[in-house]
Amino acid sequence: MTPITGATITVGVIGDPVRHSLSPALHNAAFAALDVDAVSVAYPVATGDDAGLSAVEAMRTLGIRGLSVTMPHKESVAAAADRRTAAVDTLGSANCLVNDDGVVTAHSTDGDGLVRSLLIESSVDVSGREVAVIGAGGAARAVIDALARAGASITVVNRSADRATAAAALAGERGRVGVAADLSAADVIVNATPIGMGSDPRSPVEPTLLRTGQVVVDLIYHPARTALLDAAAAVGAQAVNGLPMLLHQAAMQLELWTGEPAPVDAMRAVVEASFT
Repeated sequence: MTPITGATITVGVIGDPVRHSLSPALHNAAFAALDVDAVSVAYPVATGDDAGLSAVEAMRTLGIRGLSVTMPHKESVAAAADRRTAAVDTLGSANCLVNDDGVVTAHSTDGDGLVRSLLIESSVDVSGREVAVIGAGGAARAVIDALARAGASITVVNRSADRATAAAALAGERGRVGVAADLSAADVIVNATPIGMGSDPRSPVEPTLLRTGQVVVDLIYHPARTALLDAAAAVGAQAVNGLPMLLHQAAMQLELWTGEPAPVDAMRAVVEASFT
């Protein structure tokens, strides 16, 4: 690891809580692999109405190059940034900030991280595919936006019809609201709900709705195998957990900060070591 000096570039992750975040480990592994004089740390930022604005101001004042952003600050940093990507404008939230000589730009890499991870890790190109997204919260919205920009057609399945309608609208003409029975026709299914997380034994999908040839993605990465993924594997579908998305959204952040291709293998080793 390069010794920290007065010239070391600083990046970090903010959230409440944030000490559990893998972002520093992922990004520090990347900096070491690239031999870049930079360091990533966790910055606990308490929930508050002005938290996003304070974080952006701190970046300018302290010369922090970039921040990963976790809950509950994704909306407030998007509003406080000087510039926003089209995806951030659409979503109203951001998970990455880049400081260019005092000008802070808000980015969203979550959804694009999923699209890239499917292509690189699972050889799945979503362009022209029928994708069913379960859920309509923040993660689902980011995924829907990115999938639509990548050329997929999206069906949103959610308990609340109003929220499903709002989420599907993010995809424009490519989006629609569906029901559980529509999952059988999808080429790709993405679970963007917390159902199945931790010790939760439930699956958000009835196993009879799954079939051979589908790609079933669960954005949950702990546990690595959920009830949904077990059911998918049992019928011969391709089962993918949330670790590849976690890896590639972090890799995209690193590329925004450094302008260098991310050393994905070095970052993958950190992810795999954290969950073995």
